[in-house]
Amino acid sequence: MNALLLPLSILCGLTLSGTAISLFAVYRAHYLLRRMQEPAAIKQPRTDAELQSLRDSVDALAAQLHDLQKHPPVAPSPGLPRPGLNLNKRSHALRMHRHGEGAEQIAAALDLPRQEVDLLLKVHRIVLSNV
Repeated sequence: MNALLLPLSILCGLTLSGTAISLFAVYRAHYLLRRMQEPAAIKQPRTDAELQSLRDSVDALAAQLHDLQKHPPVAPSPGLPRPGLNLNKRSHALRMHRHGEGAEQIAAALDLPRQEVDLLLKVHRIVLSNV
């Protein structure tokens, strides 16, 4: 008898939850339908001053667009690529590191970014630890 009550209670629970969801869906549909049928007079129409302000803004934007089309901005020419860490600088940086100089001093002396020197030293430590 207990084995029969469990499926029956599950069925009742599913029925009740389905009914609750259906009632909520009907209520929400009714609410949305009622909001759609509200008169448009409740919404405030724009005043003449607001409309004139919007027209002025559109005219100003149109003038800016016309100026940009007439005189397109000139793209700056890309500068020469900065040389990276070549073999000379790399060996010099490692030599300076072996002599006890810090990464900041090495970067300043060789005119390199600090992060690039840090990366070089990390890679060098990894290579030495694997050897």
